[in-house]
Amino acid sequence: MFLERLEESKSAIENCVGGILGDSVEHELVDAMRYAVAGGKRIRGFLVMESSRLHGVPVNQAVRAATAVECLHAYSLVHDDLPCMDNDDLRRGRLTVHKKWNESLAVLTGDALQALAYQILAEPETSPHPEVRAELVRTLATAAGASGMTLGQAMDIAAETASARPSREDIELLQSRKTGALLCWSAQAGPRLAGEDSTSLLNYAHALGLAYQIADDIVDAEGDPALAGKRLRKDADAGKATLVSLLGLEKAKQTGRVLVDQARDALEQYGERAEALRAVAEFANDRRR
Repeated sequence: MFLERLEESKSAIENCVGGILGDSVEHELVDAMRYAVAGGKRIRGFLVMESSRLHGVPVNQAVRAATAVECLHAYSLVHDDLPCMDNDDLRRGRLTVHKKWNESLAVLTGDALQALAYQILAEPETSPHPEVRAELVRTLATAAGASGMTLGQAMDIAAETASARPSREDIELLQSRKTGALLCWSAQAGPRLAGEDSTSLLNYAHALGLAYQIADDIVDAEGDPALAGKRLRKDADAGKATLVSLLGLEKAKQTGRVLVDQARDALEQYGERAEALRAVAEFANDRRR
């Protein structure tokens, strides 16, 4: 059921992106935007779709919020791949945007995708209620900005040259910003669209985000680049402190398992209706290396 729903979600998001960008002017910037947002696992979008399903949100509204967060996530990847950041040549098994085009177009592509994310959320088709749309925009800006994802990236870069080795608490704080902030927003999008409480899904997503990042660090440490679709071993090469480098592979895997169990437990109030979200946690922790 989970994989089928994941594919349904991915297809719905692809169609939504295609429809929105199909109305844009023909320009290589728009071509690069389509290229950058294509592919990937769409976990963030799936969390939006499933949290919306739990709260009775119409699919045509949920898919727009899911598309918005995928556009914002794609922007972050385009910028992260730039030579001034991680300097990567591959993303999702294809050339990164700055390699396929050039650095200046890659910067503008990221800028345009970020703007598009907020545009989608602000439009009446996302919700008939202005206060709901405003809250979605406000909370996504918070999750993406100087107290969320962007802060996490800045902390990650600073940690590479820090004189003191980061503690476990430092690493978990960094990762809760860099990876966890958008995952938390995605899981809370459904109840926000429905005007309902999102506390349980916040607890779920916080544990999921840490487990997801540990799994990503494990992939980087021992994965197959051909399967991952990107350059690996870069954390060790850059001297980055991760929970894998701090705890070792086996302890990190055990920690990931504990976090998955915490994520699953946070969904107790939803019963069997949240089985797909439980499966996301398992998938994130045990995806192919």
